[in-house]
Amino acid sequence: MYIDGEFRDAQKTITSINPCSEEVIADFPKATEGDLKDAIRAARRAFDKGTWPQLRLEERASYLTKIAALIREEAFDLAELETKDTGKTTKQTTFIDIPVAADAYDYFASAAKEVKGETLSIPAAALSYTVKEPVGVVGAIIPWNYPFLMAAWKIASSIILGNTVVFKPSQYASLSCLALAKIFDTAGLPKGVVNIITGTGREVGMGIAQSPDIDMVSFTGSTESGREIMKAAAVNIKKLALELGGKSANIVFADCDLDAAIGGTLSAIFMNQGQMCVAGSRLLLQDSIYEKFIALLIEKTKKLKIGDSRAPDTDIGALISKQQQTDVLGYVAIGKKEAKLLCGGKIPDGFAKGFYVEPTIFGEVNNNMRIAQEEIFGPVLSVIKFSSIEEAVTIANDTPYGLAAMVWTKDLAKAHDVSKRLRCGTVWVNTYGGFYNEAPFGGYKQSGIGRELGKEGLLEHTETKHINIDLSPGGKSLVTNWFSV
Repeated sequence: MYIDGEFRDAQKTITSINPCSEEVIADFPKATEGDLKDAIRAARRAFDKGTWPQLRLEERASYLTKIAALIREEAFDLAELETKDTGKTTKQTTFIDIPVAADAYDYFASAAKEVKGETLSIPAAALSYTVKEPVGVVGAIIPWNYPFLMAAWKIASSIILGNTVVFKPSQYASLSCLALAKIFDTAGLPKGVVNIITGTGREVGMGIAQSPDIDMVSFTGSTESGREIMKAAAVNIKKLALELGGKSANIVFADCDLDAAIGGTLSAIFMNQGQMCVAGSRLLLQDSIYEKFIALLIEKTKKLKIGDSRAPDTDIGALISKQQQTDVLGYVAIGKKEAKLLCGGKIPDGFAKGFYVEPTIFGEVNNNMRIAQEEIFGPVLSVIKFSSIEEAVTIANDTPYGLAAMVWTKDLAKAHDVSKRLRCGTVWVNTYGGFYNEAPFGGYKQSGIGRELGKEGLLEHTETKHINIDLSPGGKSLVTNWFSV
């Protein structure tokens, strides 16, 4: 682990297993309560008594740009490590996870200059203005599906503003984040600014949420876990940023570009084996193209290559763990009772080892079915038929979640209209998964609170202070003479 600028082992360890082969990759530290307390104390000391919050923005930015450069230097090894640890394909870690993470450090290094207060026009003889200040010690907790990238989102947007961080990756995917600690060390990041501590969610994650010395929790994970974080954070009324689950609607209208919509649909549900909070797991198909679209979609799905995620031609790798495989297959069993299995639905032939599930499509799905309402977090697609715009919008919004949606149509007026009516934080039109550092990301309803990325993501890590200086003639405002005694 990386605590107060020093690397530390633990008395107990957790074993990292390659999801594709079930081979042991490494053992890494399982933190104790004492380790966590040390990490929090280090972050607290670095914020309260250290120089980091007092540095000029340009000085803090120089560390972020150095970190970005070091990530690019180590990109090949980092991508290989992320692939082995998570089961996601080499194509994804090489072209998305690692380079996009490096870009995030560069982006926040420059974007933070836009975070500033304002002078207020008030009906009084006073100078009234606001300033943006760091919130303090941020506890950042992430899941296992995009560890290296999410670390960048949470850490870079926090420390650039003068905050310090206690960061916990998932116990199922910690290796790339421990490699990141070495990069921070090489970059010369001051002691205690970022502390990376590994262990279980129940012990370390909840310990972060419950600690009165943590000022804010930034959490990404399931909605169920988010509720527990909210309860625990009540101990000192922490500031919260929660990016939680989703059951995103992928709405395909009859006037779409058919090839683009099919390709986008495949990416929306099968990229990263469907282990994405923004997965387009509900495909809403207009009835007039339903049969043709489904036939082409199934044909292309069956051609996807399942295999070792390290092979450059692999399309579908393994799920993160045996438990995740069991959970996904459990939903497949539910789906077989509720709807019609069109393809997939089992462990692929020839894969006795590894945590694989075939890309799976269900037809004849009603939106009130469990496979249409509950987040599966695997390569399982539920296809729902609709006839009108009104019906599509109603179905899309009929879920506890509100993270993202996709709309496929050549009619941009329709696209704008539908996008405005969807109750979710992101709408992609004629594309999928466009994450930009400049654009805010987050959800409505039970998909979370607050935003990541963009200026809004930076503002989450600040407090707003109002300063009022009286300028009354003679230096005596009305309130100074309120009581005549």
